[in-house]
Amino acid sequence: METTSGAVAQAPAAEGGRQVSSARRTADGYLQAPFPWYGLDEAFTGPRWLMQVGTSADGAVEHGSIGHGDEPSVKNEAGSAAEPKEKFAVVVTVAANPSRRSADGTGLLEATSVSSAAWLAGVGLLSFTWPGQMDHSLRDDWLDQQTETAWVLADDLEGADWSTLSLPVDGVPTPFHYRESEFGWVLAGSTPEGVHVGAYGRGMSAYGLGFAMIKDISAYA
Repeated sequence: METTSGAVAQAPAAEGGRQVSSARRTADGYLQAPFPWYGLDEAFTGPRWLMQVGTSADGAVEHGSIGHGDEPSVKNEAGSAAEPKEKFAVVVTVAANPSRRSADGTGLLEATSVSSAAWLAGVGLLSFTWPGQMDHSLRDDWLDQQTETAWVLADDLEGADWSTLSLPVDGVPTPFHYRESEFGWVLAGSTPEGVHVGAYGRGMSAYGLGFAMIKDISAYA
């Protein structure tokens, strides 16, 4: 994630704006990451699937997402009340990096933090929904506004919009920042393994989740 406005515009695409069927996703990008990936722990027995990785300007993998449950599609929330909503949880892993120069020396790469994971999770959730009263043609403008709001919220994790939730990470109770909205829930925290973990979901309660390091990411392809 670079300290440029371009990084803001690119985030939705990195976290799910481009729809790719699970059959076409591979673990190649995930295998290039120098950090471990996290997903839901073994208590979750449903489907698991790869999404996308995000890279810095120099091509280094910085973050990526693993989906659990139903594969979400962009849906207008004004659908039939009788229509069951998708139940999913997406786990976002973000490398814990300090502020540093890009490989070509032309720019400064922004340090990552729990706020980075919270923002990516918030934008990820937004990328799969829009308000029922809104015309489809206005969704891009709405998404831009909400993306900025997600950044403001992620930059103030101690604010009133967030509560604290303790969830297991590799079996160890770990504090997370948590918030709910009309579109779903978002949470973010850190692990002892040098990564930040964010998550977002809908139709699945966050309170019963646990996270664990993925031993073999290639098994998800």
